[in-house]
Amino acid sequence: MADAFYLPLGDERYAATEHTSGPWDPRAQHFGPPSALLVRGLERIEAPHPAQLARVTVEILGPAPVAELTQRSWIERPGRSVELLVSELSAQGKLVARAAAWRIGTTDTTAIATDAGPLLPAPDAGQTTEFPLGWEGGYLQAIEWRGVRGAVNSPGPAAVWARQRIPLVDGEEPSGLQRLFTIADSGNGVSHFLDTARWWFINSELTVHLRRVPEGEWIGLDAVTLLGPHGVGTATSTLHDGSGPVGTGAQALMVRQRQAGGG
Repeated sequence: MADAFYLPLGDERYAATEHTSGPWDPRAQHFGPPSALLVRGLERIEAPHPAQLARVTVEILGPAPVAELTQRSWIERPGRSVELLVSELSAQGKLVARAAAWRIGTTDTTAIATDAGPLLPAPDAGQTTEFPLGWEGGYLQAIEWRGVRGAVNSPGPAAVWARQRIPLVDGEEPSGLQRLFTIADSGNGVSHFLDTARWWFINSELTVHLRRVPEGEWIGLDAVTLLGPHGVGTATSTLHDGSGPVGTGAQALMVRQRQAGGG
């Protein structure tokens, strides 16, 4: 198995490796790697001046198979100060995900920047994360997880640090945003409170608002899941690097009871 989530095939085509497989279905990717691949596509759109992605929404349009993906990216709405960018991923001729992002031209606001909030305990202070029984898949093993608050294998809010063991794309060093989006889609899993053998709690999208680009290999995820009375929930996360919070993430959740026999 290649030591990367994706192998580049040329012409914006990428072969997903087994490292992308998720805990729900070994034939489908965890949406962390596809989200990061979409962000990589957005970052590759040339900017005429210094600019930063301020908000990225990943719409999950269907399962992403552990197979070849085709990507295309473009500027949907050009602008001198604010631009709307789009990137899409298709598999077997079918669109599986789309990311829309606002890119804002940067200026120096260091003198008026606000305090981002309290730091998480450092990764070295955390414990190796244990996952609920039955959670498997290449993605979970391709990330180093360190729990610093709560526990992923127990119900309720939790905070973890996570670090990729392998590159996103073979032969490339991941950017800070690629590292963040590889992890950000895990908020609902980190903060779950339902028995995973009895319930689905699957996100249909991921939205991340950013104040700055994270630095370093470790990404912190401080997450909580809340559920309404009609099968709809939200998972919200504060996203960190070693210097503190860098942004917030949110996922809309479809919550359903599994059928008898796990179907």
